[in-house]
Amino acid sequence: MTKSSLALVVRGIILLTALAMTACTAVKTNPVKTDQLRISYLPPENPAHKQVYELLKERQSLEKLKRFLSPFRLEWVLNISLTECGGEADAMYADDRIAICYEYIESLRQYMPSKTTPAGIEPVDTLVGPFVDTVLHEFAHALFDYLDIPVLGREEDAADQVAAYIYLQLDKAQARRLIMGTVYTYLAEAKDTAPPSMVDFANEHSTLEQRAFNLICMAYGADSELFGDLPALWGLPRERADVCEEEYELVQLAYQTLIGPHIDPELAENIFDQTWLPEKTSQILKTRR
Repeated sequence: MTKSSLALVVRGIILLTALAMTACTAVKTNPVKTDQLRISYLPPENPAHKQVYELLKERQSLEKLKRFLSPFRLEWVLNISLTECGGEADAMYADDRIAICYEYIESLRQYMPSKTTPAGIEPVDTLVGPFVDTVLHEFAHALFDYLDIPVLGREEDAADQVAAYIYLQLDKAQARRLIMGTVYTYLAEAKDTAPPSMVDFANEHSTLEQRAFNLICMAYGADSELFGDLPALWGLPRERADVCEEEYELVQLAYQTLIGPHIDPELAENIFDQTWLPEKTSQILKTRR
């Protein structure tokens, strides 16, 4: 083959590669848009879940979450539903759907304090905080799937970090309430259950205690002034607290690099500036205690 013929072949390969890349990009980016969430409240058959169903629907809980997550650009629709799960207190993402179980919402009630705690945690925040944290955790799994996000380490830990990072971008008062309520419930549930077994340590999720301390560290690393009392309040060791800022910055870098480009910045700024939490004095559900 002559040099001129070889040059033509090389140019042809380059041209075909460029065209293929352009075509793939067009297919991948054209359908991407914001407001790709669809929500549904599936009426429960169990009468015990009726109060939760009616209350969450009355308060438009899913509608608020839909607006809150609308700035994310997704290639196809993601469904979020409140549903019964056959007695399982769970939440999950699979097949383009996030399912939040009424049983899970019911399970949170048993850890709600009867009144404001000495640390200033309102009963309502111990329900709303874990609920929002869980929805965002499952939403993180969807983002990993939809956006082909590479994850180093355990996906469950990464989902926890993404969830925490998202609501740490809210105004200070809301972020603190969500963090405080979620950590409280993690540790209350841990105190109410048997110590972790070897099977628990083998689980894809971190233990309740680890998830609580990871969340405390994320918050403290994000804003050591706003969350300056958390390490002492819940016993985060000083040697861990000293590296929390670095831990947060690593999550921030990963989020901004891998997920940030898929968010409408103007829409996100307007959405995140809104008030999403109920008034502290609201009585959402009567506690079981």
